[in-house]
Amino acid sequence: MTLGLRNIPASSAAVTAAAAAAAAAAAVTTAIVFFRRRPRSSSTSFSLRNSAIMEDRRPDSVLVLFVKSSEEDEIALSLKAKKETLKLFEEGVAQGEIRVLLQSEIDSIDSPTFRSEPYMDALNTNSFGRLLIWSPRLPSTHDVVSKNFCEFPVGTACITDFQYKGRGRAKNVWESPTGCLMFSFTLQMEDGRKVPLVQYIASLAVTEAIKESCQAKGLPQIDVRIKWPNDLYLNGLKVGGILCTSTYSSNKFNVSAGVGLNLDNDKPTTSLNAALQEITAVSHQLGREDILAAFFNNFEKLFEVFLHQGFQVLEELYCRTWLHSDQKVVIEEKQEEQVVNIVVTIKGLTSSGYLLAMDEEQRYFELHPDGNSFDFFKGLVRRKLD
Repeated sequence: MTLGLRNIPASSAAVTAAAAAAAAAAAVTTAIVFFRRRPRSSSTSFSLRNSAIMEDRRPDSVLVLFVKSSEEDEIALSLKAKKETLKLFEEGVAQGEIRVLLQSEIDSIDSPTFRSEPYMDALNTNSFGRLLIWSPRLPSTHDVVSKNFCEFPVGTACITDFQYKGRGRAKNVWESPTGCLMFSFTLQMEDGRKVPLVQYIASLAVTEAIKESCQAKGLPQIDVRIKWPNDLYLNGLKVGGILCTSTYSSNKFNVSAGVGLNLDNDKPTTSLNAALQEITAVSHQLGREDILAAFFNNFEKLFEVFLHQGFQVLEELYCRTWLHSDQKVVIEEKQEEQVVNIVVTIKGLTSSGYLLAMDEEQRYFELHPDGNSFDFFKGLVRRKLD
């Protein structure tokens, strides 16, 4: 994708950035089932394969809500009481019945594919991920949290085994096969200038979560890197991406953040566990529960630092993790009816979250997308920083 370049002086002021708009959804009949985390002596694993719900004409429409503690139990009861207000599908599509069920109302419970016990045990947050919706199949986890933002507490997360309308940047479709870790969650912000930088915090939380999970399991580190602005790469191949959308209401930005990460699926590129298999004989691998809990633990800490101290405090860590330090980039510019190639070197990020670059004459520029190309680095547009 072509990027714009703005010339900047060494003492540039912050540039106000606009927040993105929220999104779309799809239709299936839905049941929401609430399960509280039990003590370690009893199992919280279950599935609905043999229940009346799974015998419905649309068996893939089950949503299961896990909660970490008794504090979230009342939220579950509240959602059950106002199930008619939940909107999971796009305008014009038949909503179908939304069935909200408590654990006592479910028969024939076995293990689900998502293991809530190790996830909740590893989770150490005050807000994020404590209320977790799981489904075997969804159109999009992002749509579940964004369409019901005001119904769920901030920090609510949604995860699925398979989604068939996963979303990427600029309305691109994110392929989401089985084995991919796919989840979305909610957060709120007051400063609109900081909203576009949330994707950087989420990217950092993913890479830190992978490092911690490998270390905890005694696995070798795998070098997952951030490709600006919102992609994750491993050995030159894309293995993940971040999507953030927002709406503005009551003096706050309601942000829905989504993460897709190739954990076990080798297609369409490669996966984390495939990379681990190539470098170690250890049989155990990374699980969704490991990465998800480590992600929220890291995200909550990084987000607090970001809100109170700004991104500059985290920029050094971010730049150690990304692919672009001192990367040479060719800018194509039209000058007097001719296209001229200008080489600049990426030096970091500007205060508004765009790329900071320097040319051969030591002048600083801000690189930003022009919105036309799929790849951000397929040519750039520059803007001088005065």
